[in-house]
This record gives sequence, structure tokens and C-alpha cells, in this order.
Amino acid sequence: MDELTYAIGDVHGCAGALESLLGLIAARGAGRLRLVFLGDCIDKGPESARAVAMVRETQERAPDAVVCLMGNRESALLRAAHDPRRAASWITTGGNRTLASDGVARVADRPATAMGWIAGLRTVHEDRLRDYVHAGFRPGRPGIDPSVRARLWIREPFLSVDDDFGKHVVHGHTPCYEGVPGCHPSRTNLDTAPLRTGRLTAAVFDQTTTGPIAFLQS
Repeated sequence: MDELTYAIGDVHGCAGALESLLGLIAARGAGRLRLVFLGDCIDKGPESARAVAMVRETQERAPDAVVCLMGNRESALLRAAHDPRRAASWITTGGNRTLASDGVARVADRPATAMGWIAGLRTVHEDRLRDYVHAGFRPGRPGIDPSVRARLWIREPFLSVDDDFGKHVVHGHTPCYEGVPGCHPSRTNLDTAPLRTGRLTAAVFDQTTTGPIAFLQS
């Protein structure tokens, strides 16, 4: 059986939605599969600590088949940890819920193992047909964008220009508040704002079709 890749959009601390989605993936049956988490596992939602634990456990069970990418919220957390002046901004944009889920009051008190795991996350993954990234790439340059900031934070002009990046780009970061993934010729957006919509989305990819062949939602 050909390997399937399941790319999972922004979780944002919605551990219940993640648990439901992972159950749907498991229920599709046996076969080779790869999971790609597109980042922003933490912040805004109520259960960041549990969501991170679930993703880490999934990765530890199958380290060669699970890819975890960094999102802008993980990047913001790391900046807050290294520069206390940035902590206030992170806390007021959803970081306060991450701290509460860990049962701590300060960034410095977050579990060292969880912080180390976040610090080691990659910012891009590629396979033969697709590039996976949290936010996107700058248009006008084929291939993977060397700018880490763009990979983590870009919206415009990435969202407005249907550029040819050489491969289909699978990303999150920009919420689709209607709860439906954004499908475009050159890219697929899987951030379906689970905190607001209750829908966490995974796109299913095979080894012959560039774009998604199916979607699963919590």
C-alpha cells in the first residue's frame, strides 16, 4: 500500500479536537502513513500542555513517521523565554492560557523538557510533491524560502499571489473562520480555527496527486 501523509493544521491548545482527529486517522485502517503537524500547537486554547504531550507521544511512538513543525506561537514562546521584555506581548496574545495549562505563572517556570522539544522543532518539511510549512513562502522565488521569519509569520503577499513555488505548499497560520480548509492551485491552508469553529483539519495526501485527496475534521 502506498504511503499516505496526513498534514494537521493549527491545534492552538484544542487537545480534545486533536484527540478526536487522531482517532479518525487511526480508524482509516492500517497501512504506511506519515503525520505532519504544521505548528501552533500551543496558545489561545485551554489545553496547550495536553496538546503538546499528545503530539510528543505520537512522535515518540513513531519518530521516523511523525514530523512536527514550529509555528509562530512556538517561536513567540521561545523569544519570550529568552527576552523577558517580550513575555508580556506573548502572554496577552494567548500565552496566558499556555502558562495556565502548565500550572505555572512565568515563562521561566515552564517544563524544561517541553521547552527543549519546542526549541528543536523544524520550520519546513518536504516530500517529492509538496512543501510543508507553518505560514508560507515569499512569492517570486521557487523552492523553499530561506527566510525562517517568512516560514513562520508571512501572510501577504503569499496569500494574494497564486505563485508557482515548484511544489504544492501545505500550510496553516491564517485562520479559515468558516471552518473549511482553503484550497488553491498552488497551496492548501489547513488552519480551520478549531478554538472558534471546533474543527481541526487534516489533509490526506498520496504519492501521486499533488493536492489533497481527502480531508478529515474533528
